[in-house]
Amino acid sequence: MRERHPAPAGRPRAEEGRRVAVIGGGIAGLSAATTLAERGVAVDLFERRPYWGGRAGGWTVTLTDGGTTGMSRGFHAFFRQYYTLRALLARAGAELRPLPDYPLAGPDGRVDTFRGLPRTPPWNAAGFVLRSPTFTVTDLLRVDPRAALPLLDVTVPGIYRLLDAVDAEEFLARVRFPEAARHLAFDVFSRSFFAPPRRLSAGELALMFHLYFLGSAEGLLFDVPTAPFHLLWAPLADRLARLGTVAHPATAVTAVERHGKGFVVHADRAYPADGVVLALDPAGLRALVAGSPLGPPEWRERIARQENAPPFLVRRLWLDRPVREDRPAFLATGGMPPLDNISVLDRYDRDAAAWAHRSGGSVVEVHAYAVSEPDTTGDRLLARLHEVYPETRRARILDDRAEWRADCPLFAPGTFFWRPEIAGPVPGLALAGDGIRVDLPVALMERAAVTGRLAANHLLAGWGVAGHALTTVPTHGRTRALRALARLG
Repeated sequence: MRERHPAPAGRPRAEEGRRVAVIGGGIAGLSAATTLAERGVAVDLFERRPYWGGRAGGWTVTLTDGGTTGMSRGFHAFFRQYYTLRALLARAGAELRPLPDYPLAGPDGRVDTFRGLPRTPPWNAAGFVLRSPTFTVTDLLRVDPRAALPLLDVTVPGIYRLLDAVDAEEFLARVRFPEAARHLAFDVFSRSFFAPPRRLSAGELALMFHLYFLGSAEGLLFDVPTAPFHLLWAPLADRLARLGTVAHPATAVTAVERHGKGFVVHADRAYPADGVVLALDPAGLRALVAGSPLGPPEWRERIARQENAPPFLVRRLWLDRPVREDRPAFLATGGMPPLDNISVLDRYDRDAAAWAHRSGGSVVEVHAYAVSEPDTTGDRLLARLHEVYPETRRARILDDRAEWRADCPLFAPGTFFWRPEIAGPVPGLALAGDGIRVDLPVALMERAAVTGRLAANHLLAGWGVAGHALTTVPTHGRTRALRALARLG
């Protein structure tokens, strides 16, 4: 059901005095710092924001009633095949709560669900189709089986050699997926990369299909943290401190330069290091490399070419009344632009639940990904919320927060083999993050956690120290019959 990837062998702990600078305190940086610190490496962990977790981090805001509550960049699903990320959180005792379903709603009112499906591929996908009100058996017969064959035996990087030059929209047109089913079965995945299907590599889309359907028995049900994001990472930061890590929050690194066999990291002062992990978002990585005398021109050009995905909007509303009791904690939508999902935070988030209990209201969040019309998106999101959850039309908005961001990597067609790799161009330098190339079946937050661990393993191996093993879903299609069919195709 799972595949284990052994780590390089070596001594159980690093020699005394070995020090690494991890630049970036998001998931990738926290993963790298933990992997290094558990092997006895002294770590300086830098983060330009005043909080940990990066894009999955949070902060506090003061509401109009004078109360303080957590705020973040929006809902995150912790899928059960995120083995490395969940192990990272487990080290600090973080509590994850299962949500009972992952409903997908279309514009015609039909709702698909993943609750109660068989867990074993391919019966999980077959079960979804057989009971789906959107994707019918008749639709399945219209699908071009030859065009769909790459979905049956996904390998990495093989799927990128086959499909990376094609965009997701063109691939789905080749496969002849019906439009309504395309919105629900694939566009939701595409937009989770913060990109419209025409700007997403079909290789990434196929990898998602493998990760959540034919390559995994965990399916598409997921868990959520009960702690608000501004508290979620604090126990891990405390554990890192106990392991000797020195944290530098709200400290921007401006340059990294080679110094002898090591490095000097320039921030509020100069910090010496034997090794460096660059665990930054695309814009941060571009800026730091541009300002640092590191690497050959080809590598620097590769970094400079990394793009950001289009902007997205998270709008969180504190309403004076609850939404209907039967509303799910999370609802994904397809074919209802600009709305991509709705979450009812007081169903699982401790801060939101406390506020709702005090006020008798509810805390509702709406997301719009890959925004093309920023001037009107906020109003259109509210109109969509009223359309999908009509009871919110009567609600008074007591507080309203809008978070615009455009700092996620873009996985555009033809870019996989141009992505920077984990091993840097000079000894002792490694890269991590969800925009970094890794030849394993991982995506999104799990890709960040995995690259962080692999970046640390790369440095540890260079010093003869044992790394940490990894677990992923299988690196190829799990069903022999489907794999044979794919090869025949």
